[in-house]
Amino acid sequence: MPRLFSGLEIPRAISDRLTLLKGGLESARWVEPENYHITLRFIGDVDGDTAERFSQALAQIRAAPFMLTLDGVGSFGRGRPRAVWAGIGQSEPLEALANAHEQAALAAGLEPEGRKFHPHVTLARMRGTKAVDVAKYLEHNGAFLSPGYTVERFVLFSAREGRGGGPYVVEQAFPLGEPGE
Repeated sequence: MPRLFSGLEIPRAISDRLTLLKGGLESARWVEPENYHITLRFIGDVDGDTAERFSQALAQIRAAPFMLTLDGVGSFGRGRPRAVWAGIGQSEPLEALANAHEQAALAAGLEPEGRKFHPHVTLARMRGTKAVDVAKYLEHNGAFLSPGYTVERFVLFSAREGRGGGPYVVEQAFPLGEPGE
């Protein structure tokens, strides 16, 4: 069974900037730059038929290319931090695209996503890292801002079984174009 998710790739120039944020947190497992991405809809382990239905539903999505900027650095887990991420600047087209991916998942017969969409690029995963150390890291790196870039496609990724962090494989790419193209 493939472990799938849909998402956006990060351009090399932006990945290079993100790598400058690596380091400074003991016990952090840093994501490799080739695995940086923005998840639009996590699917998980599914059978081949469900994967095919999801892929077909994704192929029906129509959206225009749009600009994105990575803006800020934060963490998940508050008192027990488990991940450090780069945030995404406000983007209505990104929100609409994530909504379309949720609808594609529902059309494929998957359960609704229970979490609110929080676009981000995971930089590191942590276990046992002290909250005070993460706070210091965020104080030092929180003002991160990337140049804007144009999103021209979304992809269907597969991941190896086990814990997250890659390697991720692009199974299928879906170019963006003006609606009706």
